[in-house]
Formats: sequence, C-alpha cells, structure tokens
Amino acid sequence: MISITPATESQLSIVQTIAYQTWPDTFAAILSPEQIDYMLAMMYSDEALKTQVTERNHVFLLAQERDNGSYLGFLSYELNYKGVPQTRIHKIYLLPASQGKGVGKQLIDKVTTLAKETQNDTLSLNVNRHNKAIQFYERLGFRHVANEQIDIGNGFIMDDYVMEKPL
Repeated sequence: MISITPATESQLSIVQTIAYQTWPDTFAAILSPEQIDYMLAMMYSDEALKTQVTERNHVFLLAQERDNGSYLGFLSYELNYKGVPQTRIHKIYLLPASQGKGVGKQLIDKVTTLAKETQNDTLSLNVNRHNKAIQFYERLGFRHVANEQIDIGNGFIMDDYVMEKPL
C-alpha cells in the first residue's frame, strides 16, 4: 500500500534526494551530464525548492510505502495555473525501482481529484520530447497539444512537448 501526502517544508530534502537519484537514470540518454547537473542545481537546491513552495504556489506530494516507510517518488502541482481553471503538473519523478508499479498513476489520480475539487477542468504538463514517459502520459489520457523550447540559461534548452488531459 502506498500513501500520498503533501510534503512539509522540512520534507523538501526528501524531494531533493529523490530527484538526485532519479534524474541521472531518467535523462542520461537525453541530456548531457552538464545539463543534468545544471538543472538539478537550478530546480532542486534548498532555495529553489523553498521558492517553488512559498512564492510559486507549487505543492509537492510524496508517495510513501506504508509497510516500510520508504519514499518512492514525488509530484509537484499548481492549481489554477496562470489564473485559469487548469492544474499544472510541474514535476513527477519516481525512483527507478518504483517505476511500472502504479505509483505514478496514483500520484496523477490524486492530483486529478484535487483539481476537480477546485473546479479545474484540465491537467497540463511539459515533458522532454525524447522522454519515454510520454507513453505513460498518453495511457493516462494526456494528449500532445504543443511544442515548447525553453532557454533555461547557461546555453541549455528544454525541448518539450506540452501535454494536456481534460477532466
């Protein structure tokens, strides 16, 4: 059994640990080691995580194994993204050993429930256009609606698909 709960500020270090364990495996075939290091520092430093929660209204959910208390992954989301009735999934990462076991689907299901409770009618996310997770999102009802290239600095670009799922 898995429990999904909002992360407290003191639990952001768990998010950070999962990101650092997950990213090299997830992005090794897609991004250079330099870009992975740059993006991890940019998005998962203590200060960056705190800013996401306190200033950008991101909520982090932690998936935890009830039997042994180990953390399996996380998802961050924002309700009413850009002032419209849309919930934005900013991040979802699972430890490699937790992938393919329904944890990601449970995290998406939890956000779907929260979005509906807030009268949001769409889930949206960005995913690297070479990420194998695209198939996972498509199985859950997300559809590719746009392409987006984002200059993140230091000479690096995020080359993403924008995906949405109507609720």
